[in-house]
Amino acid sequence: MTNEGTEPLTARAEEALFPQSTVWLMTITVGVIVANIYYVQPLLADIARTFGLSVTRAGTVAMLSQAGTALGMFLFVPLGDKYERRSLIFILVLGSFVSLLLMGIAPNSVCLGCAAFAVGAFAASVHVVVPFAAHLAAPQQRGRVVGTLVAGILLGVLLARTFSGTIGALLGWRAVYGIAAAGMLILAVAIRAKFPVSRPEVILSWPALMRSTLQLVRQHAVLREAAFLGAMFFAAFSAFWTTLVFFLGGTSYHFSSPSAAAGFFGLVGAVGAAGAPTIGHLADKHGPRFTIRLALWLSFFSFLFLGFAGRHLAGLIAGVILMDLGVQSGHVSNQTRIYGIDPSARSRLNMVYMFCYFIGGGLGSYLGACCWHVAGWWGVCGFGTTTLFLAIIAEFICGRAAAQRD
Repeated sequence: MTNEGTEPLTARAEEALFPQSTVWLMTITVGVIVANIYYVQPLLADIARTFGLSVTRAGTVAMLSQAGTALGMFLFVPLGDKYERRSLIFILVLGSFVSLLLMGIAPNSVCLGCAAFAVGAFAASVHVVVPFAAHLAAPQQRGRVVGTLVAGILLGVLLARTFSGTIGALLGWRAVYGIAAAGMLILAVAIRAKFPVSRPEVILSWPALMRSTLQLVRQHAVLREAAFLGAMFFAAFSAFWTTLVFFLGGTSYHFSSPSAAAGFFGLVGAVGAAGAPTIGHLADKHGPRFTIRLALWLSFFSFLFLGFAGRHLAGLIAGVILMDLGVQSGHVSNQTRIYGIDPSARSRLNMVYMFCYFIGGGLGSYLGACCWHVAGWWGVCGFGTTTLFLAIIAEFICGRAAAQRD
């Protein structure tokens, strides 16, 4: 009787502290913002034709977007501990609006590359919103709130390709960025009107925050390992998605609209990524190192499978599902590990991890395009298998060192 009588009161108290409508607005916010980074991948073939770019130079556009996100992690995310968060997020979203608009009207490849870098940098605001939500949530609802936002990020990453591939096929690649820019402007108004005011409790200078972050890197081997493995996962992942549109428009498939076909595979990837939460249960039962190893081997074999069977549609679909399951599982496992290092430094730990993650993604986009130029489909799959095999070796060495320390 007591539980039945108090549960509604508890639920109402939570709602008063952090309304569900605000949780959903924040979830939509992070999903829409993170999508800005990934619109470009299904559009690369169309962009290359517009500006007369080679595959390698087109891949550089995707690399610049992810490199911008890595820099944005350092420039903007620490400011959430220094300035009022709603105003900071509002300004960063306006920056996304301007950079997306410039991307859509870029007159040449140089302007396009600069705009892509800015799009990625301002998209780092996602990692201001998530700690903001965790700060606002009551302890008893924090896990649910953060989990909802992480699901929004994942959907944004996967559905961005579907949106851009479909709109790009119908209206052209510039229209994708025009619509996205309009979406950012609407989102900025909603943030200003609906996000609560949240002033920082502790004022830290940016240099002091960076010094403490570097100290965390030196102190914690688990953080260094997770950051390296995350970078390798995302390098292989980005190499595949950057070059997929060229593969679908090549001799193996002859799709009349490879951008739309690449968008379809964003939905296929969602099937594999949907299984990633199960990894959390395995991590609880066997430990995150077990799930990291499982994710590494699954991702490694998915690239081997794609190399042999990817020229058949059924094989390509199965390979994409396996690859997305492996990479997303590795990401979940890595974050589980770093969040357990120091609860008081989770934002800084996540900043280090995500910085390395996007550096790996940027390099993977560029090197994947180079491998496609040199050796075609097998070049891309070979890059993925080699990258993940090196990660397997690194994890084995780190695992043995950890066992000796324990």
